[in-house]
Amino acid sequence: MINIFLRRAYYLGVSLAFVVATGLPLQGMAQTYPVKPVKIVVGYAAGGAVDIVARTVSQSMAASLGQAFVVENKPGAGTNIAVKSVIDAPADGYTLLMAANALAANMALYQPAPFDAERDLVPVSLIGRVPVVIAANSSVPYSTVAKMIESAKAKPGSIAYATPGNGSTPHMATELFAHAAGISLQHIPYRGGVQAITDTIGGQVPLVAINALEALPHVKSGKLKVLAVLSANRTSIFPDAPTIAESGFPGFEASVWYGFVAPAATPKAIVVRLHAEVQKALQTREVRERMTAVGGEVTPGSTDQFAALIHSERLRYEKVVRDAGIKPD
Repeated sequence: MINIFLRRAYYLGVSLAFVVATGLPLQGMAQTYPVKPVKIVVGYAAGGAVDIVARTVSQSMAASLGQAFVVENKPGAGTNIAVKSVIDAPADGYTLLMAANALAANMALYQPAPFDAERDLVPVSLIGRVPVVIAANSSVPYSTVAKMIESAKAKPGSIAYATPGNGSTPHMATELFAHAAGISLQHIPYRGGVQAITDTIGGQVPLVAINALEALPHVKSGKLKVLAVLSANRTSIFPDAPTIAESGFPGFEASVWYGFVAPAATPKAIVVRLHAEVQKALQTREVRERMTAVGGEVTPGSTDQFAALIHSERLRYEKVVRDAGIKPD
């Protein structure tokens, strides 16, 4: 009897050790999560594209999980403030980051690198993509990329363009385009797309490089005009706007991607649960219609696919920063 008891105790100990070592939930962690509100940190101002996507998807997840998802905006330092706050947050699944391209770009743009996204964070799920557009104040004298280049060459450095921030995808794409076109443009970074658009509409800046989601209502109202769409094909929401390739510059396609990431030590079970909930949200009519209505593309996929994207984007931005000589403002 004693031997049987000892043998059972031994196997029980081994089983518990395996559960702890592999990170498996001891008390149905994934099944009970979440038991309190989940915070979504956004590194841009409220009302911008990343903020809108975060709120759209989190509302669907809140309804599905029966728990509040609260968006907290932390703009500044090219989203580094927001990223670091999530890296330093408890790895319990209750603090997530709505990440965009800057997550990959900033590791190359800032030296020394402010963080290592592949080490300090874990991908949860990619959400989607939205193409970047180059738009102009409706009163500027040029209505095409060719005319804008002509004006820029006539007075080098006289044309400024606004972006959602230094190192953002619109900034990187426009700098590469300007380099290829042989022109010099003055970059004016803002703390989010809303402020960049406001000043462009107000005439303080003639151009803005922004994603289609944020540009759409202002193009519809006639306050902005799209010079080019930086996507491989024309977008249905701006069917008359040429692509950057059609404007004579193939190879400068750019889109903004969005996805949830969490602190690196977040339990695997919770990451899996969150990933499943995001995938479920992306299948809802409300989320898909909201994204497609603004020219976006919902992008379901595995966490491994998202991890591969972050890695490839990191390498791509390292080359962009090096070749274009981009420095933090």
